[in-house]
Amino acid sequence: MSELVELASGAQARITNGPCERVVVCVNGGQGRAVPGTWSSSLEWLVHHLAPRFPRLAFIEVRYRVKSWRELERCVEDARAAIDAAAARQTLLLGFSMGGAVAIAAAGERSVRGVLGLAPWIPDRLDLGTLRGRRLDVLHGSLDRWLPGIPGVSSVSSRRGYERARALGVEGSYTLVRGAVHGVALRSPLGVLVPLPRAATWTRLVAAQLETFAT
Repeated sequence: MSELVELASGAQARITNGPCERVVVCVNGGQGRAVPGTWSSSLEWLVHHLAPRFPRLAFIEVRYRVKSWRELERCVEDARAAIDAAAARQTLLLGFSMGGAVAIAAAGERSVRGVLGLAPWIPDRLDLGTLRGRRLDVLHGSLDRWLPGIPGVSSVSSRRGYERARALGVEGSYTLVRGAVHGVALRSPLGVLVPLPRAATWTRLVAAQLETFAT
């Protein structure tokens, strides 16, 4: 059972397994055009499958006020509001696509132990100093790429961001998910979650990261 709450920033959050001392804050991707925030189908899929396996971890999915990389700072404010609302002893930021940049930007908050990026967008201009003293773990589909009309983030781009973080002394890992595309699941017109290729592999790899965070 999940609880829907209003965050101090005006965004919404959906909380599963709360309250707990360890919290996974999940932040969504975005697009160029400024549109109202939505729930991430990929993150929702993962929470649905993993929350029962990790009852001592609370999962907070964030629905931004506006989901757009042109409004990145507002998305970061929403993520920080979720971290504040959790009031957890330890926080892991799970960022999908643009959510990778959002998570990294919010990683300086005191309770944050690390960022787990799923196909993360890590632009070259993004300051990675917030990751000092924390971990950056990246999972990225080998077939992920941007195509006209089809969203995506190249693994070459996220690898470059990861190596920039490593150069700052940030610990972490980088895993290429063979045969995976951009994302874990899609939502059908009827609202049903539909798994994308290698959804089970994504779930297993995220679970392995959560095992480490939970202990």
